[in-house]
Amino acid sequence: MCAPSIPSAPADLELIAQLKSKLQYAELRIRVLEERLRLLRIEKYGAGGEKLSQAQMQLFELEPVISEMTEQAESEHAPAHRSTKKSVKHPGRQELPANLPRVERILPCALDQRVCKRCGRETVVIGYEESSQLDVKPAKYFVLVTKREKRACRSCEDLGVVSAPLPPRIIEKCLASDRIVIETIVSKYCNHLPLHRQSMILERDLGLEISRATLDGWVLKVGELLIPMVAAMRRELISGSYIQADETPVDVQTREGRGQNHQAYLWQYSRPGGSVVFDFRLGRGRDGPRLFLGQFEGILQTDGYAAYDQIGGPRMVHAACWSHARRQFFEAVQLNPRDPVATPIVAQMDELFAVDAEARRKARSVEARHIRRQETARPLLDDIRSKIEAAQSVALPSSALSKACQYALTLWKKLTRFLEYPELELSTNLAENSMRPVALGRKNWLHIGSPQAGPKVAAILSVVESCRRLQVPVRDYFSTILPGLADLPIRCLPDVTPAVWTAQHS
Repeated sequence: MCAPSIPSAPADLELIAQLKSKLQYAELRIRVLEERLRLLRIEKYGAGGEKLSQAQMQLFELEPVISEMTEQAESEHAPAHRSTKKSVKHPGRQELPANLPRVERILPCALDQRVCKRCGRETVVIGYEESSQLDVKPAKYFVLVTKREKRACRSCEDLGVVSAPLPPRIIEKCLASDRIVIETIVSKYCNHLPLHRQSMILERDLGLEISRATLDGWVLKVGELLIPMVAAMRRELISGSYIQADETPVDVQTREGRGQNHQAYLWQYSRPGGSVVFDFRLGRGRDGPRLFLGQFEGILQTDGYAAYDQIGGPRMVHAACWSHARRQFFEAVQLNPRDPVATPIVAQMDELFAVDAEARRKARSVEARHIRRQETARPLLDDIRSKIEAAQSVALPSSALSKACQYALTLWKKLTRFLEYPELELSTNLAENSMRPVALGRKNWLHIGSPQAGPKVAAILSVVESCRRLQVPVRDYFSTILPGLADLPIRCLPDVTPAVWTAQHS
């Protein structure tokens, strides 16, 4: 039997090479598509945390100090944790806040307990067994009747009648009091309770029909009043030296007849520990941050979105976020928990966060933290970069690991800015946290009613989130500044922003 002939013609060899190339491409494409499918399943069904397990740390024989430091890293940066539980002493019964008013209820002994069982004489009270519980009174609605004195002189009737002036109100001639208007705002933007549900609650509990349109009118009026003050908050923010920025989509109803909402964006600008300003834009283009920041020349920290490039003043410093860089590599670890390349990179990034977490735990100053960063973070960064460059050379094109390497290396200069600027945080997680109320809210109130309503909603969210950041009771703040705000001169608005108000009332 003759052996099969081996093709030797150039055309046959070229065909075989083409088929091998196509097969290799098909295999690579299948692997990439399988990886994308796994990522979608992890995103939908997987755990929400971004933390390495102790088993993963031990798998690669990492130094014990890494797991010890990462256990102290802040929760928003996905710290590592031990798989074995330690026995922790129970802190005891939780103490109720001392600032809450106390209402005493005395329970007398039963009749048979008031008489001594031996001698039959009546016993006396010698003290009380005391316990405390948190209690509540349901909201009680009532009609506030305001009577203003009218006075006149009986001898000088020609002088006419005078009456006591009305106190300033949020909405003049409104059916509801200021407290009801404020409660409507707080219920929607702090408790994420849609207006139609608030309307139903009023009808159910009081038999009072107040339409959603009426409630919406109150909300938009408050937003309109706050727009000039939020402009003052923007100027306050731009005059500083450090801003974190992020953006999130929000649906807006339009009258274009397309049968679907328009996807607009709320851009968030803030300073860690300071005020937050939301800016409503119909698109996600560069015009949004360019117009908001103007000639800002401080530090701008963002994710890797290209719209933040080529904006601000000529001396503005653009920094990137380590949490976003870490998240890219963590996706590769999620796809392969025993990944020998991505896991050590994530672990070393956790060490960077552990340095800052230690500084917060020990209440170190910014200058002391900067010294510690120079000692610890600088050599870590050299090692992280060398590992990323090595990973990029072996990573499958278009894979999660390849994208993570490309992301980090492209932004490397911006990622390492924190070595030059002591006040710079490692991540924009605080900015992302400010977006959570928007994300929770749009699941309930679904969309903004019109493009014209967008800036008013953004103004309300700016004040509500600033009060949360500054730990100011939002009801107290609104009750103080909203009545009469319409008549306040523009030059006085910087004196009533949440940051200034907090400093005056601290």
